[in-house]
Amino acid sequence: MAIQQRDPRGGSNRDARTNRRIKAREVRAIGPEGEQLGVLTIEQALAKAQELGMDLVEVSPMAKPPVCKIMDYGKFKYLEKKKQNEAKKKQVVVQLKEVKLRPRTEEHDYVTKMKKVREFLEESNKARITVMFRGREMSHRELGQKVLQRVIDDLREVAVIESAPRTEGRQMFMILGPNPKMLQSQRDRARALAEKAGSAPAAAAPGAPTPAADPAAPAAPAAGATPAATPPPAAVEPSTPPPGPR
Repeated sequence: MAIQQRDPRGGSNRDARTNRRIKAREVRAIGPEGEQLGVLTIEQALAKAQELGMDLVEVSPMAKPPVCKIMDYGKFKYLEKKKQNEAKKKQVVVQLKEVKLRPRTEEHDYVTKMKKVREFLEESNKARITVMFRGREMSHRELGQKVLQRVIDDLREVAVIESAPRTEGRQMFMILGPNPKMLQSQRDRARALAEKAGSAPAAAAPGAPTPAADPAAPAAPAAGATPAATPPPAAVEPSTPPPGPR
């Protein structure tokens, strides 16, 4: 019985061994529908795969004997790659944006940066708020703590603290993440708008035939036209009775 060798780089091979690349003399074969075919020699297993027009793929090389499955390996690789691509599309990439402040940042600059941080958090990303000290400002760290506390108070509705404020060298920083309640509110709002749009009556398609007018119905006056006066009914003269017998 051949002994399976590990990848010399310390990991598993990128692709499974197939067909003549399988080194074992005997394998435990599995059919294309998952049925057990028992322990076969490599030649018998290859002949069975060739008979079905498929490949013999080593799926468990460390087993004794190794486990091999008969399958369409090209189709298997294609489906695996397709699944990976779909998983990447659904994957949410969270970014970390850093905003730098000073112990005495000007008000206009502070408001502008907080607006950017708010938008970033509403997109489900994270933000690192850093207060940078220079020179003698290091002796007044309470000013940096005051700035960070103001940020926490101003962004309370959209942010939660993921990393508490701490000092490293000449800077003090904290990491904020999006508030789950805010994200849930956004999802509920989007769902309500989608349901509202779906329930709205569809507009008439351009070129669609208009319903035929009732010929007995009076014609509507043109826009801006003065309606014509209705003529008075004609007077009905009383009929003269026929002369009676004299």
